[in-house]
Amino acid sequence: MANFNTLDDLHDIKGKLVFIRADLNVPAKDGKVTDTTRIDRFVPTLNTLADKEAKVIVASHFGRPDGEKKPEFSLAFIVPELEKASGKKITFVDDCIGEKVDTAVANMKNGDVILLENLRFYPGEEKNDPAFAKALAKNVDIYVDDAFSTAHRAHASTAGMANDVPVKAAGRLMQAELEALDKALGNPVHPVAALVGGSKVSTKLDLLANLVKKVDYLLIGGGMAHTFLAAKGIPMGEGSLVEPGMIETAKNILANAGNCTIVLPTDLVWANEFGEGQEPHVAAVTDLPAGKPLLDIGPESTAKFIETLNGCKTLIWNGPVGAFEIKPFDTATNEIAHAVAELTKEGKLTSVAGGGDTVSALKKAGVKKDLTYVSAAGGAFLEWMEGKELPGVKVLEK
Repeated sequence: MANFNTLDDLHDIKGKLVFIRADLNVPAKDGKVTDTTRIDRFVPTLNTLADKEAKVIVASHFGRPDGEKKPEFSLAFIVPELEKASGKKITFVDDCIGEKVDTAVANMKNGDVILLENLRFYPGEEKNDPAFAKALAKNVDIYVDDAFSTAHRAHASTAGMANDVPVKAAGRLMQAELEALDKALGNPVHPVAALVGGSKVSTKLDLLANLVKKVDYLLIGGGMAHTFLAAKGIPMGEGSLVEPGMIETAKNILANAGNCTIVLPTDLVWANEFGEGQEPHVAAVTDLPAGKPLLDIGPESTAKFIETLNGCKTLIWNGPVGAFEIKPFDTATNEIAHAVAELTKEGKLTSVAGGGDTVSALKKAGVKKDLTYVSAAGGAFLEWMEGKELPGVKVLEK
């Protein structure tokens, strides 16, 4: 695990200027926050530093303004929700570098909090421009990154500016994320299982190649299982999600799995059409009807997946095993989710899950809070699973 400072390592910070890179890229509609999860998860970091009487600067991106100052992407609307969640007075500055920021910082008292305008209003943010990074770091004593979700991007606020600040630390959310990921793949308790779903092998090729080297069991569901079944010589038909161009790749992964046992579905659920209210039918993978959409793994496969997990100590999960958005093709994902939740609550399994669809599926199943850790980081979570170095994590290393 990376050797990094946490907030507990920051002493005597009263009066120090602390820059926090947060992720306040929240879901919103008509100028209102529709989901406060990212705000709520950030508050412990904000309050820890403000309560220690540091002078706190909060910075984030929001949306994709493409390096231009567009009012519809202003972070001003975040202020009421951030104040409500933190119990702190938040001063908004409608810029993130320059004279307005300098004036606001000069007027700060110990324990004050200011929120800067959208970092991506400047092209220098995403380009990791050294001049923009230095402007962000001006007079900053301590850099805190609490935005693991952006850690895979070498932007000015996630990588560049950290080099111009003497002290660096991970915020509470970043710390929790890194510690959970270390338990899952960095230094896990074996046997370790990875459950990977989703529709395409092509989007998770690096992920699969990395996992077979690190886990004891690789369970593959969703549409990507169709390509692996085809690679084993099983006719999948027109209703499948087989990627013909990935069959050879799947064959190579199967052939070079080493000590990793790859578990594939033995039965699948099909319907006459893709959509809500369709009657589910179960067929063995060797007896699939022609031209029918395949929407879930079957009960035999579900039981096999759960049986495998019962024998494991650690699970990392990315991707649902079926079309979980549509009933009744959420059955297998829900059953596996409930089994994982029970094993976790009984202390038999350390379970770490991540990725947008995975989070949605766990929430839909009502077990999101029962797993050891659920990451909402998306791209950063995937790149970490792929074994890639994350710039936003690298800069925090001592």
